[in-house]
Amino acid sequence: MSAPLSDSRSPDRDSWPASAFGEEAAALLEGRRPGPAVSALRDWADSGAMALTGRPDGPPLAAPGAPAGVLRRAVEAIEALSGRGADGPIRLPRTELLGERAALAGLSRRGPRSAGGSFTVLRTADGWVGVSLARQDDRELLPALVEGAVEPDVWTTLRHWALDQCATDAADRAQLLGIPAAVIMAPTLSTPDEQSSHRTATAGFAPAPVVIRGGGLRRHRRRHPLVVDLTSLWAGPLCARLLGLTGAHIVKVESPHRLDGARFGPPAFYDLMHTGHASVTLDLTSPTGVAALRRLVDSADAVLEASRPRAMRHLGIDAEEAVASGTVWTSITAYGRTGPWQNRVGFGDDVAAGAGLVVWTDQGPMPCGDALADPLTGVHAAVATAAALAGDRGCLIDVSMRDVAAFAAQGPTEPHVVRKAADDGWWVETEHDTFPVRPPRARPVARPAARSGADTERVLARWCP
Repeated sequence: MSAPLSDSRSPDRDSWPASAFGEEAAALLEGRRPGPAVSALRDWADSGAMALTGRPDGPPLAAPGAPAGVLRRAVEAIEALSGRGADGPIRLPRTELLGERAALAGLSRRGPRSAGGSFTVLRTADGWVGVSLARQDDRELLPALVEGAVEPDVWTTLRHWALDQCATDAADRAQLLGIPAAVIMAPTLSTPDEQSSHRTATAGFAPAPVVIRGGGLRRHRRRHPLVVDLTSLWAGPLCARLLGLTGAHIVKVESPHRLDGARFGPPAFYDLMHTGHASVTLDLTSPTGVAALRRLVDSADAVLEASRPRAMRHLGIDAEEAVASGTVWTSITAYGRTGPWQNRVGFGDDVAAGAGLVVWTDQGPMPCGDALADPLTGVHAAVATAAALAGDRGCLIDVSMRDVAAFAAQGPTEPHVVRKAADDGWWVETEHDTFPVRPPRARPVARPAARSGADTERVLARWCP
């Protein structure tokens, strides 16, 4: 399970074999299900995500595939890669990761809207499209999208506009403006798009959740690796949190002009993702701040980032160069860091819906869980990064949120019935078992996360002398 990352091939080859990471991790990264089958439906009901799926006046719904089971196995792979801590075997949270944000924010199911309320499913002239309005900038772009006035209820405006659009045209137009949107295809109608074809060609087989490119010999082989976290919101910070729980030093880097948007959400959720991590703020509009970031990146065992590639290059930081010099670089993007859709934007709900993680009902598709692509991607990124840190070479880990979600959506849903209990709870009955639909729940937060920039001087003095 902890086989080192080594191979006789030249480190500048386009693709690196995930098999170098060990069979169980490789299976997840390549889009294969490792190990024996476990009840995907029971995992889903236990995770808290099922309670978030469906209409508010209806029963909780089962997702396609095995999203909670895939997540659980990914966490188990991280534990196996990490070995034992000072107090014994490392124990990480399991399927409850899917419902933690909802638990802390008090969210519930509200289909066809997302649990968080910033995403909805829209009927088009020929199908369905999902649109996220998670940022104020997205709402300000709506007049340009619909080419007209926008009603106070923006969702009403979008519903009327979408009815006259083809689904592909609607999604393409939104993406052209930078609004996250995706076509939602029925499973029987799904055909590869240009980005899927590119990812297949890059991986050498069906689109893989993670595409890995090898690099040079590792410069730093610390027992407790230094991980520089340049990500925000959920997927990247969850990856960092899981690595931190296995013993890595996590340094979160933000710009004082653009703090992590999760700081402005439920404080307990931000604390949960970042407690124990050092916080550094660097003014990336100044030469001094950019120079400090470059030194920090040079010192890192691993770098986590979730920006489009051109953003890093604008700062004079080249991921491929860092990898060639032995750094593990984990890049999280909505659709992959290369290919025709490399600059498309996406959030957890719209990306998951576009990947097929929806429930088809008589009223149309319903989103699953809460921003489901985010936690699924976070654990996949953590598996790949933990595996690479156990090896002797740097590598570029290209994590596509859509491909992760599509992998988790594979497979049918186990036949079942959902019944309401006398206490207003819900129970799932299958041919062989009966179990409850658990509400979302969150781990306790040990202490608040560091305030932004609290550790800047200390971190730069230690790691960037």
